[in-house]
Amino acid sequence: MKLFRLAAVLAVLAGPAYAQMPNLNLLQDAPSKTPEEKAAEAEREKAYKETLKKIPDSKVSNDPWGGMRADPPKQPAAPKAAATSAPKKTKGGTAAN
Repeated sequence: MKLFRLAAVLAVLAGPAYAQMPNLNLLQDAPSKTPEEKAAEAEREKAYKETLKKIPDSKVSNDPWGGMRADPPKQPAAPKAAATSAPKKTKGGTAAN
């Protein structure tokens, strides 16, 4: 029974380490595309780009509730501060800080 527990603990601990091992691809040199496949792919890509150019730009707001909201209130102009003839007060205390 102790052996079974030990094996279970080792399996649980080894799981995350096994998951972090790099995936080795032994077939790195996959067969390249034939010239016909390359030409067909280039033609599809060209047709796709031409189709994207035909889509008009959307300039209308996509806000379905835009007509339901009230316009935000305009801020009133800030009144100009009146100049006062009172002299400015200075801090009390010594001048040496």
